[in-house]
Amino acid sequence: MSELTSALRIRAAGPGDLDAVLAFWRTAAEGTSISDDRAGVERLVSRDPEALILAELDGELAGTVIAGFDGWRCHLYRLAVHPGHRRQGVATALLAAAEERFTALGGRRADAMVLQRNETAHHAWGAAGYAPEERWRRWVKHLTG
Repeated sequence: MSELTSALRIRAAGPGDLDAVLAFWRTAAEGTSISDDRAGVERLVSRDPEALILAELDGELAGTVIAGFDGWRCHLYRLAVHPGHRRQGVATALLAAAEERFTALGGRRADAMVLQRNETAHHAWGAAGYAPEERWRRWVKHLTG
């Protein structure tokens, strides 16, 4: 364990964290999501208060992951690490927390949403033991404008 990861505080986000999380994603996350707004993140935290996991270092956000479980599947979204803290174990610590959450809830397999163009993320996910599932393709229909 590196000095940085031993100093990390991993915790669930609360309602008071949401503006900071949205600002953090503008700096640290690749791409944007239709749900990257206050109302979307409020719904997430209201519906599943343990799903949005934060990594803090000295009181500042160092990383995030959304670990959603619908009772059937374990879904990972918004794994983002501050550019100044990448390749130092932050993502590994966040994924460990997410996987512990899933296991405690009875989850059997986790999947991750990873942009095809985000080669940096491909390496990070691969290092964490995840691999692309080539047999399936995600189909999407936007329900709002």
